[in-house]
Amino acid sequence: MSQWKKVKIGDICKIVKGTTGIASAEPGQYPLVVTAEERKTCSSYQFDCEAVCIPLVSSSGHGKKSLKNVHYQNGKFALGTILCAVIPNNPDELDARFLHQYLQFYKDTVLVPLMKGAANVSLSMKDIATVEFPLPPIEKQRELSNLFITLQEKQKELTAETEQQLEYTKLLRQNILQDAIEGKLTVEWRKSHPVIKGNPDYDAEALFEKIQKGEVSPSLQPDKPSSATPSAGSNAARNARSKKMSPITAEEKPFEIPEGWIFTRLGEISEIVRGGSPRPAGDKTYYDGDIPFLKVADLTGSNEKELYQFTYTIKEAGLKKTRLVEKETLMLTNSGATLGIPKICMIQTTFNDGIAAFLGIYERILKDYLYYFLKSKTKWFLKEAAKGQGQPNLNTDIVSGTILPLPPLKEQEEIVNKIESLLAKVTELENQIQERKTLSEKLAFGIIKEKLEG
Repeated sequence: MSQWKKVKIGDICKIVKGTTGIASAEPGQYPLVVTAEERKTCSSYQFDCEAVCIPLVSSSGHGKKSLKNVHYQNGKFALGTILCAVIPNNPDELDARFLHQYLQFYKDTVLVPLMKGAANVSLSMKDIATVEFPLPPIEKQRELSNLFITLQEKQKELTAETEQQLEYTKLLRQNILQDAIEGKLTVEWRKSHPVIKGNPDYDAEALFEKIQKGEVSPSLQPDKPSSATPSAGSNAARNARSKKMSPITAEEKPFEIPEGWIFTRLGEISEIVRGGSPRPAGDKTYYDGDIPFLKVADLTGSNEKELYQFTYTIKEAGLKKTRLVEKETLMLTNSGATLGIPKICMIQTTFNDGIAAFLGIYERILKDYLYYFLKSKTKWFLKEAAKGQGQPNLNTDIVSGTILPLPPLKEQEEIVNKIESLLAKVTELENQIQERKTLSEKLAFGIIKEKLEG
């Protein structure tokens, strides 16, 4: 850049404000340049030339200075009233595509600092006119512009390929979970660990009977049982598991399961309950205490299996309006667009009615297995919840009636270990994909910067 003279935009360009109201524009045959990357259309045009179109308002709303897009447009086009067109006076002196590439690349350092306003942040055409930029010979401008366009096209191709690869990794995750709950990940393990009738570690029927009886080893009893949350061996939890549910028909069974497994329903191994919310929200009578209170956003905020964080707290008075559950309770979001997301909550907490809790599950390994089972069912839950409803809502009847392939405890442990090992490899693959994309972007950035600076 040092060997090229610098000029001001206002000295070699005219700057014209757009005249088309974006909201009221009649669609038509001409492009309508707006602040977003995608063009709209208009029945009339304002310009017939090459131009750089610069938004005159912040991309981030009130109080923030930012520009997402500086546009290049040629031919006949309309321009929104919140943008201006920068048009070279002499196309043989300044290539509009080169100016666009320069301003797009350096927008955060040469345009954004010129934005003004406390609430309605805007950029004036007068200030745009003062912006200086290097002016190479016209042939060099065109050469650089073509190079930059080629780099951008390659970058778009790479971005599309990256997105496709990441979609494949999502499918891979789902396939791993599906193979796990069908027993396909533990085929070799079962060869050396045959069914032992009557032993819940190696016989799912015996495990199911143990669950129905509510048998709990002393080490697994919660430290401080809450009246709102029956422990695994309590009468309340046992009665919940003993509720009559419809038998599973042959048609309902989704696949063949291995020997030693059984099909059951989630409601037969756990009491599934929804939380509640003290009303009105923010009432100091109930809120801002020392008892954690979970909302759906807390469960959907990360991809981690275990949940330690919470957003709100309530006071003891709020316990009358919600439920208190012990740490290591399995939970599931059951309302809104993000329903069907499970977490194992590692703190004693209360929760709102957008979350369901699985009570009376006494083995941690069973919770881990159920967590991955629920993750495998997320899309199914979304489909079921949306039936016949405007706002998707996953009621506890749907969850309770969900058919569960139940392996023996030791095989559950092996399944969880296999899942976590395989998912860790998928995460490593995803990181490599992202790293390659980042490296490519840095390389393209470096090339453009080097060429622009001469």
